[in-house]
Amino acid sequence: MRRRTAIVIGACAALALVGTAGAVALTQISDREPVVWHEPPAVVRTPVAAQAHARAATTDPAPAGQPAAPGSGKSGGVPENTRSAPESATALQRRGDRRLESAPTSGRQRVGALLSVSRLLGYLAGPRTERFSYPGASYVKVHFDRLTLLPGDYVTVSNPQGTESYRYDAADAAGRWAMSITGDTAEVEVHRAVNPLGLGSALGNLGVQVDQVARGFKRSELPAGPGREESICGTDTSSDAVCYQSKDPVAYTKSKAIARLLINGTELCTGWRAGPKNRMITNNHCLTTSGEAYETEVWFNYQCAKCGGYDVFKPTKVWGDKVIATDRVYDYTLFSVDSFASIQKFGYLTIDTARPAKGQALYVPQHPAGEPTRIAGGQGDKAGNCAVDNPDYTGYAEHSDVSYYCDTAGGSSGSPVLSRATNKVVALHHFGGCPNSGVRGDLLAAKLRAHL
Repeated sequence: MRRRTAIVIGACAALALVGTAGAVALTQISDREPVVWHEPPAVVRTPVAAQAHARAATTDPAPAGQPAAPGSGKSGGVPENTRSAPESATALQRRGDRRLESAPTSGRQRVGALLSVSRLLGYLAGPRTERFSYPGASYVKVHFDRLTLLPGDYVTVSNPQGTESYRYDAADAAGRWAMSITGDTAEVEVHRAVNPLGLGSALGNLGVQVDQVARGFKRSELPAGPGREESICGTDTSSDAVCYQSKDPVAYTKSKAIARLLINGTELCTGWRAGPKNRMITNNHCLTTSGEAYETEVWFNYQCAKCGGYDVFKPTKVWGDKVIATDRVYDYTLFSVDSFASIQKFGYLTIDTARPAKGQALYVPQHPAGEPTRIAGGQGDKAGNCAVDNPDYTGYAEHSDVSYYCDTAGGSSGSPVLSRATNKVVALHHFGGCPNSGVRGDLLAAKLRAHL
């Protein structure tokens, strides 16, 4: 393992991971203990649902010659069968009718702001504890510019209640981001193993410097970026994953294998466990290098505690580790995570080796706009739009994608698209635009067979 960070989240369900130099000690609160989410229920709770609610009373006329999305209740889009010939990815991007399910600049959905600060926690200068509070923020994440400590001393980053806390030693965190704290306040504290009295000016060079803070947007600050509205094909039929716990237990169980990816402190995509080994998949436009993976937080179990409620379970957070394989044309990145043992309990997904078929019923577990897990196309819902529309669609390459009208949003990039019949992954979602599309699972299975 590459981090010696000790992680403590609450006092329940302890799990000790013992390994070589660089082992991680982890204690985690029960997955089932809910915490209050960011805002009270004064408005429609999710950006996805809010946009659908605002559009529910209106429908857009279809452009001449373009059919309505099947089962969507809305006209528009550019179905494949209206094109005279397949187009290249460059042509698609130039035309602007295909959009990555994320921010247009980096390829990721922006969910936070980066702030410059200058806070010193020292031995002779500065306090031993600093609080970083941003009312309404969904998370707070600090960056250590300097971490110079005496042997045996360490730093913790915690929430005020002490129920989420991460420990860092001097060799681990200098020049690095700390793990985010869920909520709007983080406290950084220097813990001393010995009394430094009498060491005099030698302590003047010791201390902890925080130079940046990333704070998560309030829900009202989330941008309605390009591609988001176009990706909800009619009235949004997606719902909180927990809503399917009894009526569709298989889909609910499969949704546990997906994760919210917080990249570089302020950007978002979705990822998921692929197979029983330490393997995660997301889009190439989300992350491409081990350096990016190393600074990516992978949140499992970020789900609502009750259907339509406002509390969420405390997520289990681990760091990304190494990129194993990546491909721009087929828009995938396969990577591993640190502290793999702590997320094995959430299960994994299997990629279907069969080519998707037209009309095949689908469902998509995802983190749209950074929300707790939602599922589009759940069984028993009026989600007839969530099915394979064209199994031979053009993505970044001809014949690379499968298209569908399942409801997605910014941040859904990297989500698995599962077959209702097999509960296997038939596509890796990456484009919005109605129809939305993902890279064919059978192509991914062939390319990644040696690594899974």
